[in-house]
Amino acid sequence: MAEKRDCLKIIDWVIGILLIVFTYLLGFTVEQNDFWKIIAFYSTFFFIYLMVIWKLQPFNRSTLYFFIGLSILLRLILVFSMPNLSNDVYRFIWDGRLMVQGYNPFDHLPLYYLENETGLKGITPQLYESFGSKNFYTVYPPVAQAQFGSACWFFPQDAYWSSVFMKIWLFIFEIGTILLIIKLLNKFRLPDKNVLLYALNPLILFEIMGNLHFEGAMIFFLLLAVWLFTVEKFNWSAVAFALSICSKLLTILFLPFFIKRIGWKSSIQYFLVVGISCVLLFLPIINTSFIYNFSDSLGLYFQKLEFNASFYYFFRWVLFQITGYNQIAVLGPALGMVAAVLILYVAFVKQICKGERANVNWLHLIRYWLFAICIYLFCTTTMHPWYTALPIVLCIFTNYRFPIVWSYLIFWTYINYKDEVYQEHLWVVIIEYLILFAWLVWEYRSNHKKVLSLR
Repeated sequence: MAEKRDCLKIIDWVIGILLIVFTYLLGFTVEQNDFWKIIAFYSTFFFIYLMVIWKLQPFNRSTLYFFIGLSILLRLILVFSMPNLSNDVYRFIWDGRLMVQGYNPFDHLPLYYLENETGLKGITPQLYESFGSKNFYTVYPPVAQAQFGSACWFFPQDAYWSSVFMKIWLFIFEIGTILLIIKLLNKFRLPDKNVLLYALNPLILFEIMGNLHFEGAMIFFLLLAVWLFTVEKFNWSAVAFALSICSKLLTILFLPFFIKRIGWKSSIQYFLVVGISCVLLFLPIINTSFIYNFSDSLGLYFQKLEFNASFYYFFRWVLFQITGYNQIAVLGPALGMVAAVLILYVAFVKQICKGERANVNWLHLIRYWLFAICIYLFCTTTMHPWYTALPIVLCIFTNYRFPIVWSYLIFWTYINYKDEVYQEHLWVVIIEYLILFAWLVWEYRSNHKKVLSLR
């Protein structure tokens, strides 16, 4: 028995070393156009990740702690990598440098500062050419902007160390997220090992810590809001929920679900605290230009940008056969409205059908959140890999694992950057969503049969 334990420990250490090696390879040695290296490293990492999850089927607490510690170490390693698969970091630095010099990043398009020769330190043509979406006003809410500004305050002229400083913020949030997941799993009497579905997931590691996306902050504050609510600190929960919304706007979709959870009276109080907190957080950047510019960029997001969409690409093709040109200006907002209607249906009707009580428990609520965010993502015109972070963290509190499958499939979309000129490979998108929807239908039917058998 002792020899077997020693052998298992050696295997754990070998796995740990392999994951460290592939973290280094993906975080430090590839560029966005190195697709075949990216997918080879990522596939190997993902396979090892699945082996770790499978290995923990016979529950072993010391092994669990080993891999939780390893997941934190991998994040620490990635703190010091420059984002290599996304150029968003340069827009973060642009916004941060504007803020620390007293300029509101929501006031003007980036080109304004170059055309008017403002002479701002660090606002250079070189930095301008480094990021995309140059014709969009910034869309990053105040919690994210505060992190941009703090990084550029400490490192006003150094892009690398500004990136590292922002990653330190995310590193802290990620540790908090892992701890909150463990606490919530215990609270809901779910297996502790589920934490590894998030903690070791390579998409989470490389898109949040590696490529510096602020879903990490949004997820931390969302889980903090749930935890505070479960311990009956309702007002503080509402403040944490506001911080989640003000990190990245997506979690605002979950607010309607509270009405069936806690009733209208308590919901209004909760929403009031969330709303006041959001207003206070936005207050430093609100002016006469903010509302127009911010809403303009959000509108353009649904009317101009296209990437890895599912339903949108299908309907775009259908309408193109009829009209002969791209109908994104109409189809994007229309699908947004469809998503809103479906989410409200899930929030107000689905929760009380099939004999479920109106006051559903938290596991029911998180399951509905999972489907709500997936409805939005299936209807959006732009679906980047890091957008799957929220479904991944929600699914670990449910019986659904299709977001884990998605976290592998969606990484194949980096094939679009392998050539000098960007080109979307629609065959990858088709395969991605055929597999994903097939898996989702299979899981839904399997879980539905289990519910019926229990009844």
